[in-house]
Amino acid sequence: MKVFNMEIIDIIKEAFIFPSNNLEKLAIYIVLTFVMGMLVVGGIFSFVFSSQSSALLIVGLILCIAAIILALIISGYQLKIMKSGIDQDEEAPAFDWKNDGINGIKVIVLGIVYFIIPAIIVGIVALITNVPGNLVQIIQEYSTSINATAAVNSTASAMPAVSSASWAALGTSLAITAIIAFVLFIIFAFIQTMGQARLANTGSLGNGLNIVEAAKDISRIGVGKVIAVILLVFIVIMVIQGILGYIYGQIPQLSIISIIITPYFVFFTQRAYGLLYSDIA
Repeated sequence: MKVFNMEIIDIIKEAFIFPSNNLEKLAIYIVLTFVMGMLVVGGIFSFVFSSQSSALLIVGLILCIAAIILALIISGYQLKIMKSGIDQDEEAPAFDWKNDGINGIKVIVLGIVYFIIPAIIVGIVALITNVPGNLVQIIQEYSTSINATAAVNSTASAMPAVSSASWAALGTSLAITAIIAFVLFIIFAFIQTMGQARLANTGSLGNGLNIVEAAKDISRIGVGKVIAVILLVFIVIMVIQGILGYIYGQIPQLSIISIIITPYFVFFTQRAYGLLYSDIA
């Protein structure tokens, strides 16, 4: 149960310690992610060699379906970790395969919706800046140049035939589109975090997909606090990953501990976002 609003550093500290205080649930999560990885590898292996036996194709399909089911359960459980943060519950939630799978589907749907919207906007921007037209123009100029030099069997002189104006137009349109895409996807990533927290808090996909209210939640919590927590979570993970990357480079065998480290970071991240949202839950 929520008892107080937490400061930024308190959120990071508590979230980072949380997995180590729930080792049993973390261990189960690690096993599930490991099994899912093995299922994916087995499925790919079966598909690669399916030409030699139709049975392998069936096995591959079964393994992939099993991997998808596990992925949904894992995704749904991550949502419950966020919920535990919102409620400021010190105990990690128990696994519930059916409900976790259902929640996993909700999380996937929410992610798709929050991804599609900026993708559509970026597509419109690309049309407005004429990325397709500029690209077609360069292809046409390049093709004309190749045809003109076909007699000497050389394309070396084809590239200069593409005018600098065409390259500049394409570069400008791509740059504008890329900048807008970057900004949009960052903004929607923050809003999606709020949308996922709304889903975790209420269990309602409709509430999670309420993009306007999810955006308002950022203001309700405090734009600075939201940005600070999300950035600090990212920085903590990157610093630790950087240190571990150096260690792995010196002792490659130790890279096996990533099987444990990655799930730990998942618990840490989801817990931190839940604690952040607890301010307004």
